[in-house]
Formats: sequence, structure tokens, C-alpha cells
Amino acid sequence: MAMQAAEIERLIKQAIPDAHVEIRDLAGDGDHYAATVVSAAFKGKSRVQQHQMVYKALTGMGTELHALALQTSAPEA
Repeated sequence: MAMQAAEIERLIKQAIPDAHVEIRDLAGDGDHYAATVVSAAFKGKSRVQQHQMVYKALTGMGTELHALALQTSAPEA
């Protein structure tokens, strides 16, 4: 079952409440997404740590998500 962009955004914001999240469906099939996530919680963390935080938010989602291209950053001052 394809996952809806709104569900991905909801799960990320649930785990990272201050996150600004933009989701794009890359193939129009609900399986290939790109996400841009900006959060103060990422400040001082490596890119790998930032991505781990997002992936942790999506674990156990119970539906299929084939591919997620992530861009993460902390907000600029």
C-alpha cells in the first residue's frame, strides 16, 4: 500500500515538533518521495545523525515506503 505524503509529514512532526517539512512525490506513485526537513533539533548534529532522527520517526509506520531522498538542516540564524 502506498504511503501518503501527509502521513510522512505527520510522523516526522510528531517526533520532531519544530520541524518544517516539505514532501514531494517524485514518481506520482506514493512510493518514491523526497523530503526536506529543517529543525533546530539538528543543530550540532552530523548529517548522518539528522537522517537517523528522521528515519527513527518513520519506523513502524506499517505501510510501504519504497524510497525517501532526504535533505536535512538546522535553520540558519
